[in-house]
Amino acid sequence: MTTLPKFSLAPDYAISRVIRGGWQLAGGHGAIDKKAAVEDLIATAEAGITTFDCADIYTGVEEIIGAFRKAYADKHGSEALDAIHVHTKCVPDLDKLSRLTRPMLQETIDRSRARLGVERLDLVQFHWWDYEQGDWLQTMHWLHEFQQEGRLRFLSCTNFDSDHVASMKAAGLPLATIQLQYSLLDHRPEKRMAALAAEHDFHFLCYGTVAGGFLSDRWLGVAEPEGDLENRSLIKYKLIIEDFGGWDLFQSLLQTLRTIADRHDTDISTIASAAILARPAVAGVIVGARNRSHLAANLGIGAVTLSPDDMAAIDTILSQSTPLEGDVYTLERDRFGRHGSIMKYNLNKE
Repeated sequence: MTTLPKFSLAPDYAISRVIRGGWQLAGGHGAIDKKAAVEDLIATAEAGITTFDCADIYTGVEEIIGAFRKAYADKHGSEALDAIHVHTKCVPDLDKLSRLTRPMLQETIDRSRARLGVERLDLVQFHWWDYEQGDWLQTMHWLHEFQQEGRLRFLSCTNFDSDHVASMKAAGLPLATIQLQYSLLDHRPEKRMAALAAEHDFHFLCYGTVAGGFLSDRWLGVAEPEGDLENRSLIKYKLIIEDFGGWDLFQSLLQTLRTIADRHDTDISTIASAAILARPAVAGVIVGARNRSHLAANLGIGAVTLSPDDMAAIDTILSQSTPLEGDVYTLERDRFGRHGSIMKYNLNKE
């Protein structure tokens, strides 16, 4: 059985370096069998993936993970439950930013606590849709106050750029991690954020490492898709591929990853995620899944050690790519641009 590596955010808080994402369990991805979802999460934890990612805007997911925690404790005991960590997000709706108050924010945090069935949230990742609306820094201070009150343990953020993270640190705010998009197609975190992380001792939790499934054997040798793609995730990452350098260069990357995967007796997706897991500042990669069908492959991410020759082959392809514009999440913050216009901004409903 594969033993997944761990990463310690604190002496008594170790996360699995492969983190199970919860986005695919949200209602917008089709009907969810909650009983089956809980059983899948139990199997995931029993296999060694003991850290889970969710958000207050992922419809129904905090409740599912809350049910999983209870079922896992019933099966394995409260001591075993102590090794299970759940990272959620605090994402105020766009239309509430200008009128957000501390009581409104506390209500959101307390709702997450109730849904997950915990007194103290393990780690809260704060997101803000528009820097020009409301007071994002004051909101972060309120979250820090909630941390001091015992409502949450670790303070984090997601999709903030380097300037705003630097402002958080200048304001004395503790930051354990930042969740951000990071893949072989998108290395914007390497521009400035990695240096900030080294300076201020915070770490990356990375999503998008397989680009919504594009970085997989399924797309090797396949003609560029035309017309509508089957979901928003594929639409989102197809835009990244276009900005990266286009379909031909993307196919060259897939072929290189396939060659490396052959050497390690694995698949393209595993190599793509392992390559990011090896980058400086990265504590963990978040893998999305609706069920346990990819569990064995996900466990394999932590078992792969890429050689200098492997990394050099990847870097040869990446050197031909066009760096994505801007800092972390800059493209996506333009709500009227190609990347931002496909987002949904008001999902934090009761």
